[in-house]
Amino acid sequence: MEKVAYGGWPNCIRMSNGVVELIATTDVGPRIIRFGFVGKENEFYEDPEQLGKTNADEWLAFGGHRLWLAPEAKPRSYFPDSRPVKVVQAGGALRLIQPIETTNGIEKEIEVTLDPASAHVTVIHKLTNHNLWDTELAPWCLTVMAPKGKAIFPQEPYSPHPDIPDTPGQVIDKRFYLPVRTLVLWSYTNLQDPRWVFTSKYLVLKQDPEAKKPLKIGMSNEQEWGAYLRAGHLFVKRVKYQKGAIYPDHGCNFETFTNPAMLELESLGPMVKLPPGGSVTHREDWYLFDGVTAEDTDAAIDAAVLPKVRSAMK
Repeated sequence: MEKVAYGGWPNCIRMSNGVVELIATTDVGPRIIRFGFVGKENEFYEDPEQLGKTNADEWLAFGGHRLWLAPEAKPRSYFPDSRPVKVVQAGGALRLIQPIETTNGIEKEIEVTLDPASAHVTVIHKLTNHNLWDTELAPWCLTVMAPKGKAIFPQEPYSPHPDIPDTPGQVIDKRFYLPVRTLVLWSYTNLQDPRWVFTSKYLVLKQDPEAKKPLKIGMSNEQEWGAYLRAGHLFVKRVKYQKGAIYPDHGCNFETFTNPAMLELESLGPMVKLPPGGSVTHREDWYLFDGVTAEDTDAAIDAAVLPKVRSAMK
């Protein structure tokens, strides 16, 4: 770890293992503003008009990776994170601790650990309730990706209808009378938008700087991963799915949002009721791969993306 200036903020922390590097801001946050291969461009989006700003009265997007409260509400989710954070470095981990949010009594913390020799980062998000009453919420972790890439999410594995087998004599588990996934749509979600690609195995959302309207979709994702493919680099986010837990937004543990500037790869934890002094944590594992290209087909994603995901999830 080393102190560096970045994006107009003089007191950032850079972590690197020679393979990848990440940069966390301490003048604002908690936020990871950069992640990428050493010497190569940032995989995360940066807002050029907001870099370096501090002490804003309104929430600023900045770019990078942040921690929010779900379900989304304004102003609760939009507390300005543009003031200095406490920094703790111990045992190879970097902890970024935000002052208690004055409008909702929640303290946010992000802990980052970089694998010594590979493009793997462990990110632990923590919310602590400093109110005198219970607070219901879910951790919501948003990674803002650079433009001109595409998000890729797995569908749940296919099975025929129990009464309509694909082949004569095929025995199908009766549990497949019931649904196996949730897809959640917002009022501005247009399924006719050409940025969507729905294959039999995957859901793909393309980031297009020429497309003016935002899009969002959420899902229950028991396969536990989402990815972003851009310029030959594959960013994979892994999150454990807690079966039987109640997730926000009608059951979403993954969501994605895009507009003309960027695309967000988002994960959510289950809803919890935090007592006074109580905390909840949510873990993400990040992986970055080079030399990956894939068209928007099952065969191409199976061949180029899925092996990388499987290697990360071993």
